[in-house]
Amino acid sequence: MAFHVSARTGRNQPNAEINMVPLIDVMLVLVVIFIVTAPLMTHSVKVNLPKAQSAANEVKPKTISISINAQGDLFWDKESLEWQGLTDRLRSAASTSPQPEIHIRADENVAYKKVAQVMSESAKAGLTKIGFITDPR
Repeated sequence: MAFHVSARTGRNQPNAEINMVPLIDVMLVLVVIFIVTAPLMTHSVKVNLPKAQSAANEVKPKTISISINAQGDLFWDKESLEWQGLTDRLRSAASTSPQPEIHIRADENVAYKKVAQVMSESAKAGLTKIGFITDPR
């Protein structure tokens, strides 16, 4: 605590002001330390790295087209397929890496139950990428 002499009484009285000189000294020391150490932190070993050109090897997943005509017949990539064999085909397709995308092409007059059945069997087999092919007209 700082004291000062009062002009009226001539006695030492406590001074309520903060002494800023020690704070400024500490801040200046910290600034000097940062100025000295900052260039040392960016020091690195110079190495001539070899140049190489390469492209990312992207493996595009295979697409499987499952079609259902108006009569409810099932086709796997334009090949006729029985409904009982769909589950086995989907399981074997799900075991490949990367997993193929399933594109469902259904006639507009086919019952939605058939489309839902294909989606359900695909999900049970573990296939997650399922899309619908529609006519843009």
